[in-house]
Amino acid sequence: MKRSIRARQYDREILRLAVPALGALAAEPTYILVDTAIVGHLGTPQLAALAIAGILLSTGITLFNFLTYGTTAQVARLHGAGQERAAGRLGAQALWLSVLLGGTLLVVAVAFASPAVGLMGGEGEAGAMAVTYLRISALGLPFAMISLAGQGFMRGVGDLRRPLIIVVAANVANVVLEVLFVYGFGWGISGSAWGTVIAQAGMGTAFVVELLRAPADLRRPRWATMRPLLKIGGDIAVRTGALLASFALASAVVARMGEASLGAHQISFQLFFFLALVLDAIAIAGQIMVGRALGAGDADGAYAAARRMIGWSVAIGAAFSVTLLALASALPQVFTDDPAVIERAAAIWPLLILMQPIGAAVFALDGILIGAGDTRFLKWSMLAAFITFAPLALASLVLGLGAVGVWTSLNVLMAVRLLTCGARFIGRRWAVTGASREAGKA
Repeated sequence: MKRSIRARQYDREILRLAVPALGALAAEPTYILVDTAIVGHLGTPQLAALAIAGILLSTGITLFNFLTYGTTAQVARLHGAGQERAAGRLGAQALWLSVLLGGTLLVVAVAFASPAVGLMGGEGEAGAMAVTYLRISALGLPFAMISLAGQGFMRGVGDLRRPLIIVVAANVANVVLEVLFVYGFGWGISGSAWGTVIAQAGMGTAFVVELLRAPADLRRPRWATMRPLLKIGGDIAVRTGALLASFALASAVVARMGEASLGAHQISFQLFFFLALVLDAIAIAGQIMVGRALGAGDADGAYAAARRMIGWSVAIGAAFSVTLLALASALPQVFTDDPAVIERAAAIWPLLILMQPIGAAVFALDGILIGAGDTRFLKWSMLAAFITFAPLALASLVLGLGAVGVWTSLNVLMAVRLLTCGARFIGRRWAVTGASREAGKA
C-alpha cells in the first residue's frame, strides 16, 4: 500500500515537472518552423541561406547545453539539501559563465562566419546571405547562453512554469518582429536575423532578472564555484558532441546512397527527434527529482523515483512504437509522394519502431545520471557507443547495405548506451548523496 501511494506521488511529480518542460522544449522546433516559413516565402536562396546558418548556430548552442543540464543537476542537489543561498550563488556563477562563453562564441561566429559557411557548401548568393544572417544572429548568442543557464537554475529549484512563460513570450515576440522586419520593412533575411536577436535579448534579460532575484551568499565571479560547472560541462559537451557526430555521420553516409534513401532517412530521423521531445521532458524531470533526492540524502528515494521514470519513458516509447506500426503505410505519404522514397521509408520503418522503447530507456537513464552528476561515466559511455557505431555505419556504405544498414547501426548505438547506462544504474554507484557529488564521495 505504501509503495503504491509513493508511486502515485512520483507520478504526480513527474507530470508536474515534465509537462511545462515539454512546452519549453517544443518552443524551439516551433520557432524554427515559423522562421523557415517566413524566410521560405522570400525565395530559394534565402531558404538555403537560413538552412546553412541555422545548422551552424543550433550546433553551437547545443554543444553548450551543459549550461542548462549541469546547472540543473547541481542546483537541484543544493535545493534538496535546503541550501538555497548556495544554490543562488551557483546560479550567479552560471550567469557569469554564460556571459563569458556567449561573448566568446559571438567573436568566433563573426570572425569565422565566411569560412564556416563555405565549409557547409554555401556559395554564391545563398552563401553571402548565410554569412550575413550568421553575423547578425551571433549578436544574440550571449543572451541565448544566459537563457540556457537561467533555465538550468530554475529547473533545479523546481520552477518550470516561469521559464515556459519566458520562452513562449520570446517566441511570440520573434514571430511578430520577423513579420514586421521581413515584410513590413522589407529587410529580407536580415530582418529575420534581427527579429531573432531582439527576441533573444528580451528572453536573456528576463532570465537575468530571475537569476538575480534568487537569494545568494555571493554574486561576484568566483572561479572555485565555476570550476565544477566547467568540469561537468566538459563531460556533457563531449557526450553531446559524440551524439551529434553519430547523427551527422549517419546522415552523411545515407547522403551517398542516393536522394531516395536520403529522403527516407530525413523523414524517419525528423520523426524520431519529434517523438524524443516527450522523452526529453521526462528526462528533465529525472534530473530534477534525482538531484533533489540525493541532495536531501535520500539515495533510496532517488533510486525509486528513477525506476518510476524509466517505466514511464519505456511505456511511452512502446506507445510510440505501436502508433508508428499502425501508421506505417500512411505516415511517410504525409511527407512525400515519391514512390522511391516511400519504398525506402518502408524498409527503414521497422528499425524506427524498434528504436522507440530502446531510445526511451536511454533518454531516461541520461536524465537520471546527469541529475546525479555522474557525467564522467556518461561521457565514456557515449564515446564507447560512437566507436561501436561509426565502423558499422561506414560498413553499410561499403557493403551496399543501404539506409537499412545505417539504421541498424543507429539501433546498435542505442543498445550500447542502454547496456552501459543500464548496468551503471543497477549498480547504483551513481547514487552519491550530499549537497555536492564530491562532498558525498568524501
